[in-house]
Amino acid sequence: MTEVLFIATAKPQFGVLADSVRKFNAQGARVHLAGTFHLESSAEEIGALEVAGLHQLPRSVAHRSQALRRKARTSPLGMRVWMQSKGDAWLRARARKADVLVALDPGAVYTVWRLAQYNRSAEAMFGLAPALKAVEGLQAQGGSVTRRSALPPLEAVARDVRRSVDGLPAAVMRTATARPVMRSSVGARLWRTAVTAPGVPTKVRAATSRYVAEGMQWAGRTSGAAIALVAAASKIPDLGLRAQLMDEAVMKEITKGISPRDLGKAVAAQLAHADEKFAAGKTAKAAAALDRALFLDFHRVLHIDQLTSPLAKDAEGFVKPLYRSTAMQALSRPQGRKVPAAPAPKDRPLRLLVTTSANDNFLHHILEHFGDHPDVELRYLDLAASKHLKRISWAGKRMLEDRLAGGTSDYQEEVERLMRPYLDWADTVFLDWSVGPAGMLTTIDPGDTRIVVRLHSYEAFTRWPHMTDFSRIDDLVFVAPHVKDLTASLVPQLRGESAPRFHIIDNAMDLSGFARPTPADARFNLGLVGISQVAKDPKWAVDVLERVREHDERYRLILVGGDMDPKTSRATREYRREFEKELAPLEESGAVVRLGPTDDVPSKLTEIGTIISSSVREGCHVGLMEGAASGAVPVARDWPFYAGKPNSARTLYPEGWVVGSPEEAAKRILEATATEQSWRDAGKLAAEHALSVWDWPVVRKHFDELFLGER
Repeated sequence: MTEVLFIATAKPQFGVLADSVRKFNAQGARVHLAGTFHLESSAEEIGALEVAGLHQLPRSVAHRSQALRRKARTSPLGMRVWMQSKGDAWLRARARKADVLVALDPGAVYTVWRLAQYNRSAEAMFGLAPALKAVEGLQAQGGSVTRRSALPPLEAVARDVRRSVDGLPAAVMRTATARPVMRSSVGARLWRTAVTAPGVPTKVRAATSRYVAEGMQWAGRTSGAAIALVAAASKIPDLGLRAQLMDEAVMKEITKGISPRDLGKAVAAQLAHADEKFAAGKTAKAAAALDRALFLDFHRVLHIDQLTSPLAKDAEGFVKPLYRSTAMQALSRPQGRKVPAAPAPKDRPLRLLVTTSANDNFLHHILEHFGDHPDVELRYLDLAASKHLKRISWAGKRMLEDRLAGGTSDYQEEVERLMRPYLDWADTVFLDWSVGPAGMLTTIDPGDTRIVVRLHSYEAFTRWPHMTDFSRIDDLVFVAPHVKDLTASLVPQLRGESAPRFHIIDNAMDLSGFARPTPADARFNLGLVGISQVAKDPKWAVDVLERVREHDERYRLILVGGDMDPKTSRATREYRREFEKELAPLEESGAVVRLGPTDDVPSKLTEIGTIISSSVREGCHVGLMEGAASGAVPVARDWPFYAGKPNSARTLYPEGWVVGSPEEAAKRILEATATEQSWRDAGKLAAEHALSVWDWPVVRKHFDELFLGER
């Protein structure tokens, strides 16, 4: 069967097309039609076509990046169609299988020409008559024929793509970057050498490297594509273009869930560009480059969606290159406050403003307590509930530009206008989560209002603490000592004279409600609460399960919580795929039970006899603490991100709770659950500790002291 792919950018003459399709079918061909024109508006005519497949190609680049939209506006029609369509999975799959690629109109010529570079065995044709002849030729020779082309002359195509390849020898590019060549290590190495050849004009070098990278990616050589771009960038004197190519290189790997080998070079290139523009007084461009450097350096695929992170090995060393940048030094220079925060009033209630942006998960008990407190007048502000406040809270690039411009931008004026009424009312502002809103709030002087910010754990792995002026924060609350250690090692301002006061206060949890009767058969149920992130590493818990089941098949693993979202990143998607593969036979046998998300964790914990923390990193792991309060035996992995450091899971939890390996975990479980009595005794001790240290009546006193001091 001969596979034919038609591509159209405008409505074809359906009568002629229908007649031609019948002729193709008579020759034993299967015809597929892809179009950028609106297919639904021609549904009746298309329905009469005897095509094997039909596909709507993207009709614009409206949902693509701003840079691509700008490029599309100034590009010829043929290039615009390619920009819209080249990422379409259906098109790429069909193009790889096609024997004949057919452009039905001039607007589709360039797209067919580009697709032909990746399928060297296909014939590329312009028009129905040449395409039908190609099919007849294939049939006559048993489906194989020397490749011909009835596309317009290469010179004509080159005129349409000059902005892309800038006059490169089209014949060379056409043959040398095809998929078979790029799959060959020799061919790939040859092209990497070519993009670094001396004497090549800058624009040509950049365009060539992008063409080569695209060919390598089509050939499945993602890292090879990144290497080609980095190699070309190293030979380009223009700092902006060099940074752009480096950025494209590392993003090719990041989007595939790979930690880029040249991340440091890409960040350094953006910082060099930022420093150049900052020195020239072009703060907007400097801010854009610095924003990109921070985005790359703290991309979630590197630090959050993996089982390890560069920060786990040497956090201070990781950020040192960042703070060598003059632009970054200007950003992190403490602005301080004009007057110190006023002490809490003695003659009236404290005016306390509690604020966050959408995430109030850890505020419920705090709001309830201080809402009823006789010495507190409470107001709550969700920044995400107002479109104006939400916009300024997460405007990272505008924050950077304002700081680099010395506070003269309109961003600071907008923050003043929107936030000053809240600051003027409040004696104390408590901001939960040290992310975008913390950077926004510290853009302006707080007056004599006391600013308290809480940092959980997630924030330390993001760019936001590096965009926050901590000299305008009076108190910084951490949920655990190891989080404090990591954050202070990352942010130089937190080690200087202008650093805020540090506090360690546990999350507000009502643990008494977890103390419920547990049936005897729960003894053999291991539990994991929360599996929605890669960092939870539930595969570790599965390993533990398999080890204890070697001794007694009554043991089961109960998973509580929603699954990982595969849309988060490619790295998350790959981990979930591997996890599901491991889980399938265990679920089928009943060894693993998934309960899914729930609003009633206490009732689910009555079914669990051992609570596991399998994470590679945590702040305090609320799920483990709740499980301990329920009387389940706690088994906490020595979180690898912090293992062996002065503060870690071993210093947060009692001796005996923490294990260094799945083998140790299995041993602890088997010993603690050997009999019903030993299991209940271990669970009782765990519950007593949890309620005496982490329950809200205990933790509440720390918050009273933080906000009210001695009254």
